[in-house]
Formats: sequence, structure tokens, C-alpha cells
Amino acid sequence: MKRRRLSIVIVTYNSEGDIYDCIRSIHAYADIPIGEIEIIVVDNCSEDGEGTFLRLRECFGESLVLLRNTRNGGYGQGNNIGIRQASAPIVLIMNPDVRLMAPVMKPALQAFEADERLSIYGMKMMQTPTKPSNNSFACTYMMNGYLFTLLSSVANKLDWFMPRCMHISGACFFLRKEPFERIGLFDETVFLYGEEDDIHYRLRKMLGAHFAYNKHLRYLHLTQGREPNLKYEQAKVDVAVTHAERKGYPKERMLRNRLQNTELLLLRETLRGRRTQPQAQVLRQLRDYLKDQLSKTKECSR
Repeated sequence: MKRRRLSIVIVTYNSEGDIYDCIRSIHAYADIPIGEIEIIVVDNCSEDGEGTFLRLRECFGESLVLLRNTRNGGYGQGNNIGIRQASAPIVLIMNPDVRLMAPVMKPALQAFEADERLSIYGMKMMQTPTKPSNNSFACTYMMNGYLFTLLSSVANKLDWFMPRCMHISGACFFLRKEPFERIGLFDETVFLYGEEDDIHYRLRKMLGAHFAYNKHLRYLHLTQGREPNLKYEQAKVDVAVTHAERKGYPKERMLRNRLQNTELLLLRETLRGRRTQPQAQVLRQLRDYLKDQLSKTKECSR
């Protein structure tokens, strides 16, 4: 049996428009022998998951590990299935709407070999081949909302990653399997969002793990052009509150942090002359939602 140095886990849900090019980019930019790479696709009960798997076999042969989830348990639960199946010590978590732009595997594996406590290794996210994203990493949600917004934005522009208080984006990142299993993998009680901050906290708190970011390794995340969505923003808030409360961080303080973040983002849109744009409208609605949640929380604490 060939020794696998890297397992790549991709969770799909109605992702037929993305998954083929995602895997093609892995083959195109593999900088270690393809036989040392294990590609695991976990389907979370897509409408035509069986058909997609048949077509994946036609395109890529028997080299893929294809797993059908018995239920759509969310992002974390689907990834946990793939991670448990992974035979390599290092795992690359990769969204189906991610494309590799250049070789990234060899430098990442070398980083893990050089530091036995390294648990998470991140790369620079790009919106287009020439336009960087502001979401390669972000500060912990338990930080003051004004500071969170300013520091996350400036640090991304400067590629200034601070491991103690910043988490790597979950769209595409490397992890060491053994310590990740020791902390209990992804939290399966949360369906979607907020995973990065949670695993960063648990790895650092429980194991004193190390985290690294390489600005020279880049990947494309196809998010440009997505319309702002209030339900998406509300869900992120709700998950942040859930995770924070489990860590003993007060719900009211977390809501206030998120409100400060939203107010600052809304001010930025206003200064740019975008008060009537969809992003500003969603931010105003989110601000109202947060104020309402804060009011209810204060009433319950009386």
C-alpha cells in the first residue's frame, strides 16, 4: 500500500458545478507525487449525489475515496467523516468552491515536519487571481467588536497573522490529524459557521497548539459576486453566541461585540457612498436584529 502523506477532505452538498474543477486544480498543482495524496469526497445527501459520484469515477477513476453521508449533519459533521477516514497524518480541508492556484502541498508538509506542535496551517485567500480577500484569517469573536473589525481588516491587508488571537479561514487549510482528533474534531452540534474560532480556541486551550500562516501560498475562493444575505449574517451571530457561552463568555458581551462590528462596517459603507447598496441594507437589518437580541438578553438577566 502506498504511503499517503496528505489526505484532502472535500464536503459537497449540491456542489456538482464546483467539485470537478476543484479536484482538477489539485491534480494540476500537486507538488508531491499524486500517489501520496488521498482525495476524500464526502457528500452530505445531495439531490443527485449518486450521479455526481458516478461522474467523478468517470473523470478521476478509482483513486478517489467517495463517501455518502447518511444525513446532512452540516459542515463539521461531514468533515469529521472524512477526517476519520483519512489515512495521512496531515489533512487539507477544502471547500468545493476552492481552486488551487499554485503548488502548496510541499511547503505545508515541510512546515508540519519542522514543528511537531503545529496543528493548523493557513494560506492567503484570493477572490480572483489578482484580487486578495480580506478573509484569510480573522480575530476571535470574543474580542471587542470595534477592535475586531479594524485589526482583522488591517492585518489581512498586511498579511500580519497573530496566532494567539486570530483564526485561519475554514475554506481551505491544513491540519494535523492526531491533535485534531484529541480535541474532539469539529463540533457536530453546530450545523454551519463559526468552526474556525472554535477549533482555534480548543486547540490552543487544551493542547497549547501552534498555528501558522504563509502569505506566499495562495488559493482561489469563488465568493466574488455573492449577494449579501441577512439569514447568513444572523446565523453567524447565533453560532458565535453558542460557542462563546460554552466557553463561559457572556451572551450579552458577544452580542455587543457583534453590534460594534456591524456598526463599524455600516459606517464604512456610508463613507463610501453606498448607503443604498444591498450590503448596507443587510447591515442595517443585522444591526436591528442585534439590538433586539441584546434587549431580550438584558430583560432575561433582570
